[in-house]
Amino acid sequence: MALCSEPANASSAGNGQLMKERKVAVITGITGQDGSYLAEFLLAKGYEVHGILRRSSSFNTGRIEHLYQNPQTHTEGNMKLHYGDLTDSTCLVKIINQVKPTEIYNLGAQSHVKVSFDLAEYTANVDGVGTLRLLDAIKTCGLTNSVKFYQASTSELYGKVQEIPQKETTPFYPRSPYGAAKLYAYWIVVNFREAYDMFAVNGILFNHESPRRGSNFVTRKISRSVAKIHLGQLENFSLGNLDSKRDWGHAKDYVEAMWLMLQKEEPEDFVIATGEVHSVREFVEKAFKHVGKTIVWEGKDEKEVGRCQETRVVHVKVDPKYFRPTEVTAGRNQKLPHQPPKNSPA
Repeated sequence: MALCSEPANASSAGNGQLMKERKVAVITGITGQDGSYLAEFLLAKGYEVHGILRRSSSFNTGRIEHLYQNPQTHTEGNMKLHYGDLTDSTCLVKIINQVKPTEIYNLGAQSHVKVSFDLAEYTANVDGVGTLRLLDAIKTCGLTNSVKFYQASTSELYGKVQEIPQKETTPFYPRSPYGAAKLYAYWIVVNFREAYDMFAVNGILFNHESPRRGSNFVTRKISRSVAKIHLGQLENFSLGNLDSKRDWGHAKDYVEAMWLMLQKEEPEDFVIATGEVHSVREFVEKAFKHVGKTIVWEGKDEKEVGRCQETRVVHVKVDPKYFRPTEVTAGRNQKLPHQPPKNSPA
């Protein structure tokens, strides 16, 4: 494939003064939780933001509609959207050549760990090889010396944890097709950084949540279900392993960390986490406490239920269909168990 033209990071004005440095970002996964917060953050800093959007027969821009210049008509301003996909090399080259970005944030992925067991090949294609396609598109367009690249890596790389707490040098041991695909993405970023002197970094992010989290992720599933129970629209809901522990932060803080990583003088990979772990059980209890309900637990294993102390109504059940074949064994500061649990939150 022919090389694309080289960009100009800044051009000279007629009076010889250097014009303001270009700040142009491409975000894959812009319609997701992190992508929408990152787009907001970059627009506020004066960036021109280009998002890559997968074609869908239904509208999937709900998280970013307020960022249009005119939300009613979807008129573009400093945020522009392009149809594309991480499984399509040609479209990635076309978009990068057209936009000539100064920063690229690869947040696009099949990001549900449990689903990755059912869609293992697709997850590998998007999350693993998709990252390679994007890096190769940068190289094809001759932008290796002018683009800064951020890869959304994950704490799932640690999986069966080998060290407490986990840090940048902790050995990886992924426990899901999602983790394995992200492991390939991590190392191909390192390879391009070393082989082509590219400013390319991995952000190894622990769990981060927000009201924009997808409703099939456990934190949002719990908060939405508790709200429906409080409004009388639902009596109970089901989860997987109540004792799974995670390090949960807020997505707004984590997208700022992504940007900060690209502002460094030299490329470097970082772990981003809060340093605290909490169980799904704790999350459930705190969510119900927020609406004035106290949850007490009865039974064991798959027969365990969460009952409202005030009304004696069962609001939480355990369903084995939400268990993972393999589970990560510890959060960032959690003690290593002798045997890892095989269950997982929904």
